[in-house]
Amino acid sequence: MKITPEDPVVHSIVLQDDGTFPNNPRPLLLYSGAVPADPDAIERLFTSNDWPSAWRNGVYPYHHYHSTAHEALGVYSGSATIQFGGPAGPAETIHSGDVAVIPAGVAHKCLESSADFRIVGAYPRGQSWDMCYGKPGERPRADRNITAVADPQKDPVQGSEGALSRIWPAS
Repeated sequence: MKITPEDPVVHSIVLQDDGTFPNNPRPLLLYSGAVPADPDAIERLFTSNDWPSAWRNGVYPYHHYHSTAHEALGVYSGSATIQFGGPAGPAETIHSGDVAVIPAGVAHKCLESSADFRIVGAYPRGQSWDMCYGKPGERPRADRNITAVADPQKDPVQGSEGALSRIWPAS
């Protein structure tokens, strides 16, 4: 049984290397109203699309990124304003039912959130995440790692025919 909406609105945002945060030529994908406000359902959906659920919580209040894995965030409660791409990057508000698919190397930081803000976090099957903070010495190792991260076989929300497979290969 597929529990996803047929065609959620998906916004893509390309974030440039700012000298500190590498970001990625692959765009950040923001899906509006794509998942139910139920953490168990989000975990089942992500896992069924080869993005096994890794954790439940929020988003760190400092800039960070993963150089060895892409990341999906499924919001099941509340809302938050997340800054993507580093200190000069855009701030996007995500709400219950939204999903963010963050390419490896794209910085993200929670600027503010409702008290009930909660997400399910996931990474594509076979990818192990690391933590990078934009500190001196992280690059060029992080740049090499990002280049080596494989594109997922499936979109975490829509599976093999989803927005990720349509948008990322064209990037």
